[in-house]
Amino acid sequence: MAQLTPMMQQYMETKKQYHDCILFYRLGDFYEMFFDDAITASRELEITLTGKDCGLEERAPMCGVPFHAVDSYLNKLVSKGYKVAICEQVEDPKLAKGLVKREVIRIVTPGTNLNTQALDADG
Repeated sequence: MAQLTPMMQQYMETKKQYHDCILFYRLGDFYEMFFDDAITASRELEITLTGKDCGLEERAPMCGVPFHAVDSYLNKLVSKGYKVAICEQVEDPKLAKGLVKREVIRIVTPGTNLNTQALDADG
């Protein structure tokens, strides 16, 4: 039986805690989504669905968005009624021993989106 890689184990532990959200999981310069989140996000955001070797026999569905452009993607998902959990790297990858520590730092929902650019002026 195949086993998930340590990074994917960390992802799955976080996803378990935020199962009702699309999890934006920071990997370097991108927020990545995996499995069902990736399928949903790729469809809703009209971005490419790829795959990642994760230790299982089949590649995990994966898609991602650049961290510097995340707000427009968040706004699009939230406007469609999705909740999004932002999981950020909370230590410097250059100083990390083993896996980089990550934590969910923000949950964005239609009721909590404070980005004024996302607000509908006609609303």
